Amino acid sequence: MYFAQLALPLQMMKNKASLSLDLGGHLLSLHTPVVMGILNATPDSFFAESRVQDDHAATQRMLDMVAHGVAILDIGGCSTRPGGTPVDEKEEMSRLRRFLPLVKRTCPDTPLSVDTFRPDVARMCVEEYGVAMVNDVSGGSDDMFRMVARLRVPYVLMSTQPDVTTMLRTFATQVDVLHDMGVADIVLDPGFGFGKTLDDNYRVLAHMERLHVMGLPLLVGVSRKSMIHRLLGVTPDEALNGTSIIHTLALMKGAHILRVHDVQPAVEAVRIVEHLTNMAKEEKTQ
Repeated sequence: MYFAQLALPLQMMKNKASLSLDLGGHLLSLHTPVVMGILNATPDSFFAESRVQDDHAATQRMLDMVAHGVAILDIGGCSTRPGGTPVDEKEEMSRLRRFLPLVKRTCPDTPLSVDTFRPDVARMCVEEYGVAMVNDVSGGSDDMFRMVARLRVPYVLMSTQPDVTTMLRTFATQVDVLHDMGVADIVLDPGFGFGKTLDDNYRVLAHMERLHVMGLPLLVGVSRKSMIHRLLGVTPDEALNGTSIIHTLALMKGAHILRVHDVQPAVEAVRIVEHLTNMAKEEKTQ
């Protein structure tokens, strides 16, 4: 009964969630967790390897992600790294307009998400380039809620709250508002690295399974973040191993989407955790 005892809480949590997203007519199942690959149309993101250097390098990065099993590509034109100064809306739009046609040509069958906190940027990406989801790191705003309701696309709602209890109260209110506005597909993001101390991040991770009471998919974005490299005393470039460990823990707590710089290690983490989960199912039926 070892595997069943280990993985049963994960199954109970996963069964509560609405496990699919309508991404521009492409129904993405989340019964098995998926990986979202990060593409930064920026020169200043905290992890240098994720920055767009030129069209050739960007194309190769996208093709590698697709080859390794990425399910969604998340494109950002404005770095939100700690201590950084966001570019203005005009520059963010300009960067995305330069980059999105290349993404569409290179990966025509891969659903796209835009990483932005600006409603008009979200509108431009959806209406002009067919981007299928909005990933908002602001913690939510009335203007963005109205925009995603108008656009009728899935919405990633991130929390800047420092603890799960406050997070749940805020999410509950926001989700009610979004549902009343007609937003059907909502993904919750605990917001690792946003509005949290190092220890806050690990406390949220320790209690993340409580968020499943909302009955919505969970996205986890911890890739190479300071909660890893500060704790381990390494640089973001050296934080892949720590990232893979946190990804595995997050999957065991029921994460449905991993937002990552490094697709292959994340896909491998999903395969290992899913194998364990399937063994638990088989053992339970014996």
